Amino acid sequence: MTYPTYLAALENGQIDELIMKLDHQVENCQLCPRKCMVNRKRKVGVCGQRNNARIAASVLHFGEEPPLVGKGGAGAVFFSGCSMKCVYCQNFGFSQLNNGKELNDIELGELFLKIQEQGGETLDLVTPTPHLPSIIRALKYAAERGFKLPLIYNTSGYEKVEILKMLEGIVDVYLADIRYTSDSIGMKYSKIPDYWTVTKRAIKEMYRQVGPFRYIDGVKRGLIVRHLVLPENLSGTEEMFEFLTFEVSLSVPISLMSQYRPVYKAMEYPEIARRISVQEYEKALELMEHYGFDGWMQHFNDDEVYRVKPLRRKI
Repeated sequence: MTYPTYLAALENGQIDELIMKLDHQVENCQLCPRKCMVNRKRKVGVCGQRNNARIAASVLHFGEEPPLVGKGGAGAVFFSGCSMKCVYCQNFGFSQLNNGKELNDIELGELFLKIQEQGGETLDLVTPTPHLPSIIRALKYAAERGFKLPLIYNTSGYEKVEILKMLEGIVDVYLADIRYTSDSIGMKYSKIPDYWTVTKRAIKEMYRQVGPFRYIDGVKRGLIVRHLVLPENLSGTEEMFEFLTFEVSLSVPISLMSQYRPVYKAMEYPEIARRISVQEYEKALELMEHYGFDGWMQHFNDDEVYRVKPLRRKI
């Protein structure tokens, strides 16, 4: 198999076929589970986007999980808008308020090439789903001009299985959140009624496509699950580990995150209007080790230089 896999998809015509399918999707938008049915060539969808990609920033990001960063950094492209409406979103300026700049397909493709030229180790697409048609057209443009970085699909986990299936053979790494293990909690804090129901199916599909994260012929490939520990165990950490253990695989690495801050509208909800405690994070770490998962933990203190380090070290 050719890696990154989208290079083979370019050669065999899969990308051209995918572009046609996605273009049809955006005319009656059903790219995400919200299925707003808006013709985004004429007006904005529930995600706040039209037909062209809108980005807030692009950086060589050294704060992602270590294998995605390498020596050169992850080439992170932060897209505007989101199908979720998390009241505590740290990126609310562009995810909720839609700050950013529209790029046409060629401009986005040139940005991908620039990330490669500047030494990025991966192409890290942050909240990509509303922008999929533009992303795939830009990927084709860039790949035809020598682009070959592994493609990371950095997602909330709230994805349609039907869309994920279209991406088989395109995505190298799924970097997927599991935010909650309760639909009612997801409704309260992210304003969507079926987060856990949808995300469970999505995680299984991602794993089916790429398996657990590992290196194949020196190329990064597979699924990494991120889990943000919330106050009062609202993220359902043990239930998340049970799901992965019994319905997916113990081989999936976990990035256990301690970075929660009560930003944006979080202060309106007393139960999440604080940082997590050291004890809450330690409990999550104990559960991770109890179930036997490997992965990464975060430094708990802000004065540390690097954000992520291997599991089973003191916080």
